[in-house]
Amino acid sequence: MPKVNQKAIADKLGISRATVSRCFTNHAGINATTRAKVFQLAAEMGYNHLEPRSPAMKKARKKVNFNVLICSETEEYFREDYKSPGEQILVGVSEFAQAHEVDVDVDFIPPSATSLDDPAFAKIKSLRSRKNRGVLLIYPFADSIISDLSYQLPVVSLVDQLEHESIDCADVDHNAGISMVIDQLIAKGHKRIGFYTREYAIAASWSFRRYSAFVEKMARAKLTVSDRDIIGIFPRTYDTVIGGINEALGRTKDGVTAWVCAADHQAYDLIDGFENQGLQIPQDVSITGFDGIQRSDDRPALTTINIPFRAIGMTGAERLANRIRQRFGGSQSVYISGTLIEGETVAPPKS
Repeated sequence: MPKVNQKAIADKLGISRATVSRCFTNHAGINATTRAKVFQLAAEMGYNHLEPRSPAMKKARKKVNFNVLICSETEEYFREDYKSPGEQILVGVSEFAQAHEVDVDVDFIPPSATSLDDPAFAKIKSLRSRKNRGVLLIYPFADSIISDLSYQLPVVSLVDQLEHESIDCADVDHNAGISMVIDQLIAKGHKRIGFYTREYAIAASWSFRRYSAFVEKMARAKLTVSDRDIIGIFPRTYDTVIGGINEALGRTKDGVTAWVCAADHQAYDLIDGFENQGLQIPQDVSITGFDGIQRSDDRPALTTINIPFRAIGMTGAERLANRIRQRFGGSQSVYISGTLIEGETVAPPKS
């Protein structure tokens, strides 16, 4: 097996060994995107950077240290058909870290992990040192992990954790985003609008937030929502993605003219499933997403909400630095508004 070192990281990214080294030392000449890519690849390859310091250096430099934990299988995270939100969040974290001389360690945690005793945590040596250290969470984690981590260290989640109001959070404003896409659909003449999502190995709190925002907005718009037009939320869940798509297909034939999807990847799954059954988007049915994920070339530009991932990363990092300095201050949640992207997947309903 090839040795995992800075040269191996540099070779894989096509950059110099010096550039990789400067990423780990917060060199001012390295841009945040390059640093984020180096951090991600280092985590994927299992490279842990520990800057050697003498006792005198340690005493002189009381730096803040972040552990960034990403709950995702690496294969899913590094998919090539769309740009990972986690990667964009990490760019914002990197910008804050560089500006404030914060040391950052990035590690991937598999969604199957449910305890800090999991081997994925055992290998993270930096978590054992609690001095001037805090944790940033990207993507939903198991409740038991969040509870144990928040007991030991300051924790800021970069996606809303519904069951853990005691931890800090930086996230997108789900209500404002869903309201914008529904307003767009109403303006085009849609009245029967469905909601589509799916279950995940770890409950997706963002999906629940967007569903509740959907119900509230539809009520405010005085539009009726049938239970059968809600797919992927208890109790109308399905064992497979194709099962949910087939149900949405049936509801479309029954009169649903537009679908609000909780995420862009879900929207593209729905588009693929509908087109495979002969439906045209948006001529036959309109579909919206939520995330602003970069599309692949052979797919239509999605009407969606562009999430300010970079700003979320910077805001979360700033909040964590404050929590490290004031360990037991009151928790805060910061919600940043996204922007509507008018794509090619929304049109007036067929008469």
